[in-house]
Amino acid sequence: MFVDRVEIFVSSGKGGEGAVSFHREKFVINGGPDGGDGGKGGNVYFVVDRNTDTLSHFRGHKHFKAQNGKPGLGRNKHGKKGEDLIISVPPGTQVFDSESGELLLDLLEDSKKVLFLEGGKGGLGNAHFKSATNQRPTYAQKGLLGIEKKVRLELKLIADVGLVGFPNVGKSTLVSVLSNAKPEIANYEFTTLIPSLGIVNLGDYHSFVVADIPGIIDGASQGKGLGLEFLRHIERTRFLLFVLDIANYHSIEEQFGVLRQELEKFSAELSQRYFGIMLSKSDTQEQKQKILQQFLESLGMTLKPHKEIPYCHVQKNKEIFEAYDATKPLFVVLVSSVKGENVEPLKNLLYELLKEVKKESGDAKA
Repeated sequence: MFVDRVEIFVSSGKGGEGAVSFHREKFVINGGPDGGDGGKGGNVYFVVDRNTDTLSHFRGHKHFKAQNGKPGLGRNKHGKKGEDLIISVPPGTQVFDSESGELLLDLLEDSKKVLFLEGGKGGLGNAHFKSATNQRPTYAQKGLLGIEKKVRLELKLIADVGLVGFPNVGKSTLVSVLSNAKPEIANYEFTTLIPSLGIVNLGDYHSFVVADIPGIIDGASQGKGLGLEFLRHIERTRFLLFVLDIANYHSIEEQFGVLRQELEKFSAELSQRYFGIMLSKSDTQEQKQKILQQFLESLGMTLKPHKEIPYCHVQKNKEIFEAYDATKPLFVVLVSSVKGENVEPLKNLLYELLKEVKKESGDAKA
């Protein structure tokens, strides 16, 4: 089961009490105080684990507590430190304070352990309180309490390309032919109920990640349909691919207009993201060039064919960042996922554009 939002209680360990003890040994008269300090309470850490991809393991398990520190002992022996609590989460998890809504952690880096709550300090034993005027202190400090927080965990998928489109326009079919993912495919709206990630491989050393997001409908940003729950999953994507169905009862111009509007309402930043357009189910139409040309005209663009890709408009790379217009796609391509038409060219086109986007953002490692 895919779970992308949970609330949990997290608390660090309480510090152990200091000991009240006096030295007792044969032939030693009036041994002094030798109570040891209490152990520190365990800390709470979050760590990103790429072997997990949902928050489902938190269902039915709401309370997470680090171990308390052990009390101090005689002979100046310190109590044992409480065991730390390490909470594993998938990459892309955000930790919010449930009461204030404040973002506390944004967990992206793989295997990096991040301190969240510090354990309580152990109390001092009575050996610390001996003085010239008080040779036999009969008291010690209690350990400090740990910190408890109610937090909300939210998962935002991390992908290079996020697919945006109405329900049942061919997004899942595209992901299944581009990548190793096997999303559910059927001929009815809202087949995709949960987001899924697929890795698109280009040879042995090159790949990128594509995210299949449940369909967005008119009013999704106000809570209609499934889109609102999952719009946030495309916030982390570097590049958006609008999938418009040329066989849909909504025109491709109407589909694109609604999708752009919903993205702008949801996030102004997201609406400025680099994007391309795929016109899906091209096998259902014969006059493909005419459809492509008319759609470009509706966007105020002139056709720039690609010499190696049929039925495709591509902006030249040097034009991408010089005067980028966030309302204009970097490419428009007709694709039939079922027939395999333009699938490989689309894969290569996305990969080359992603390289340019990463250079522009200064992400040399990506």
